[in-house]
Amino acid sequence: MRIGPVELATIDEWEPPPGSVVSWHPTPASFAKAQQAPISDVPPSYIQARHLRSLVEQAARGLDHSRLLIAVCKVNGRCDVRAMTYVINAHLRRHDTYRSWFDYVDDDHIVRHSIADPADIEFAPTRHGEMTSAELRDLVVSTPDSLHWDCFRFGIIQSADHFTFYASMDHLHADGRFVGLGLMEFQMMYAALISGAPPVQLPDAGSYEDYCVRQRRDTSALTLDSPEVGAWIEFAENNDGTFPDFPLPLGDRSQPCAGDLVATTLMDSEQTHRFEVACVDAGTRFIGGLLACIALATHELTGAETYYGLTPIDTRSTTADQTTQGWYTGLIPVTVPIVATSFAETARAAQESFDSGIALAHVPFERVVELAPWLSKPQPLFPMLNFFDAAVGPLAPLLNSLSADVQVAAYSDGRITYPLNTLVGRFDETGVTVMFPKNPVARESVSQYLATFKAACARVADGRGAEPLRNLIEVPR
Repeated sequence: MRIGPVELATIDEWEPPPGSVVSWHPTPASFAKAQQAPISDVPPSYIQARHLRSLVEQAARGLDHSRLLIAVCKVNGRCDVRAMTYVINAHLRRHDTYRSWFDYVDDDHIVRHSIADPADIEFAPTRHGEMTSAELRDLVVSTPDSLHWDCFRFGIIQSADHFTFYASMDHLHADGRFVGLGLMEFQMMYAALISGAPPVQLPDAGSYEDYCVRQRRDTSALTLDSPEVGAWIEFAENNDGTFPDFPLPLGDRSQPCAGDLVATTLMDSEQTHRFEVACVDAGTRFIGGLLACIALATHELTGAETYYGLTPIDTRSTTADQTTQGWYTGLIPVTVPIVATSFAETARAAQESFDSGIALAHVPFERVVELAPWLSKPQPLFPMLNFFDAAVGPLAPLLNSLSADVQVAAYSDGRITYPLNTLVGRFDETGVTVMFPKNPVARESVSQYLATFKAACARVADGRGAEPLRNLIEVPR
């Protein structure tokens, strides 16, 4: 599904045009240097540790863990392989996250190895010739897993008048910003080189390792008496000592299966505008209205009187962080009482919970469990609302500058995701995608969940937000 200028889908839905394929892999010498990299005293970030733990635990159950961020864009003309090789290596040497790999001893002992000299990183092209779409997809998802240094790969598919560039990167080293800022970095450097200009002098990149050190330093100062820790404990204790679960059945979670994705339009452009007006009239922002509608949908589906949810935000907090490649994500816990009052009252409660929880995004839940061991670390498939707005934020200028004929896409790797992620993207219209286990029970539950969520948003957009909440949902049963 296309949300604004960005296509979102699973990799199985990607049908690249036929063409000659070139992929970039580490040279044997570079790979050997990486394997010899000394142990570093820099810890992984908490979200990296969670990612590695999930990979190991899922593998022990015979399950395959979703891990790849696959970003794709179309570039006119024939690819200058020599110039692209320079661009890829410049990118890898610029960002220190790519210098690391991890030994997973156990959840409390994850050892980082770090390449001292970025010049030791060297990727070289491999020419594959013509490949079918299925062969290409297999190549893209064959990127080594998170416990290997080279868990990032790049490639192009050359067509008659253009080529398609792809990056297949483990989430260990990237977050959603790469789809915008990372691709823009590649495009700027490549365009300068093929025009005969000298390499682009980009601003100095920050250090993800510095962020990891800073995060551990800041969280080490927390105690049970810290307000953020107390708020997390209260949230968890209201959810059986951990994160909330999805409100509907998802099938047998112990059985191996792939991941699936469903996408639909949540609100068309007119509904999106009217929904925002309703939010403003209620004294909230768009996110508050969305959380209210999910709370309303949850009540309709389960009868729950309180909605507990999680929504991620970017945790970059310094100027250096803004230019740094890495995984900067924290979670905001949201608690919304669901009562038979107006949408406006529920949206205000949701907005207040979201705003007051922003500080908690800088306190990883795993750190809270260290301080409060009667709690449990989150298990796979906890539900999460991920909202991005093309009108605001660091990616807004880039996303809004893309013309309709520019093709940018982000694909999931078709494996089971750690959270059950509801991704809402607002451009002129508002789209929604949900990633979930690929089985009939989960598909039915997610279809019912999306239909109810969409109905709640539509009722608000249609001007019925002042009615009691119990009247706002009319979903066929």
